[in-house]
Amino acid sequence: MSKTIIPAGYRSVLDLYDTQTAIGFIKRTFEDKFSSALGLKRVSAPLFVDPALGLNDNLSGVERPVSFDILETGEYAEVVHSLAKWKRLALYRYNFFPGNGLYTDMNAIRRDEELTNLHSIYVDQWDWEKVLPEGRRDEEYLRETVSQIVGAICDTQDAVQAKYGMTLPKLNREVTFLTAQELEDRWPDKTAKERERLIVKEAGTVFLQGIGHTLDGGKPHDGRAPDYDDWQLNGDILFYNPVLDDVIELSSMGIRVDAAALDKQLTKAGCDDRRGLYFHRLLLADMLPLTIGGGIGQSRMCLLLLGKVHIGEVQSSVWDEDTRRICEAAGVVLL
Repeated sequence: MSKTIIPAGYRSVLDLYDTQTAIGFIKRTFEDKFSSALGLKRVSAPLFVDPALGLNDNLSGVERPVSFDILETGEYAEVVHSLAKWKRLALYRYNFFPGNGLYTDMNAIRRDEELTNLHSIYVDQWDWEKVLPEGRRDEEYLRETVSQIVGAICDTQDAVQAKYGMTLPKLNREVTFLTAQELEDRWPDKTAKERERLIVKEAGTVFLQGIGHTLDGGKPHDGRAPDYDDWQLNGDILFYNPVLDDVIELSSMGIRVDAAALDKQLTKAGCDDRRGLYFHRLLLADMLPLTIGGGIGQSRMCLLLLGKVHIGEVQSSVWDEDTRRICEAAGVVLL
């Protein structure tokens, strides 16, 4: 059964042709503003990795990667879920220095993803990673970086609205920072997603910190792999989406684990078997730089800034029959 929702009276602001040109404009504009604000250099990145190196993102630990055999070598490769760990290794190999970093286009296939207005099995995002300045592995630097990213997104919205004469509601530049525990304390009887919706309807733009560790209620706010983000120094950038009257997560990010945090989180997550993998051995030996990084959804940003109702309006993917039928009946054109 499709979970697609089309609000009554929805009509796309732009036609197909203008939508395509606007997508390109958004991506170029945001890349310029974002990379300039954070001091990032664009690099090339892999579509697939060797699973034996431990570089693929395990997400919440249950998603199955797409894998294939290589005729020439007889070995297997996995299509990336994200580049969370590959980027940190790249900073090490390329000799990036403190205060500078990289970003890249990340394309992934997440075949176990639920299909909704905001979810597709095709994922496109800006993956980025930055070497922390000396002495800045702290909450203050995390929040400064979040504000810079939100500023770049809002600047991009301003440019889009000026170019296309759009009058969609402005995103809130002022970020409300709070922890997942504070959110649970406020609405203990609600689910995690219900809490997110309530807070973004109230605040507009939220950075929800502390994703992955167990809250007082006995569960984590959401799943997070134990071997890239420090669960105390990470979070999600959430915006209010007026078209769907709901929350939209544009970024998952955080200060990355150091050796001590990795050691602790691997044990908590029951993932001690990863200690022998190449990436994890380097990190546990303190050979990798201390970094901050994350991913920013490209299609989701285009959906939000263009006032679209379904992610299939801004990316080409494969959809179930119910979704196609619902969209067609409402005049929503899937690419």
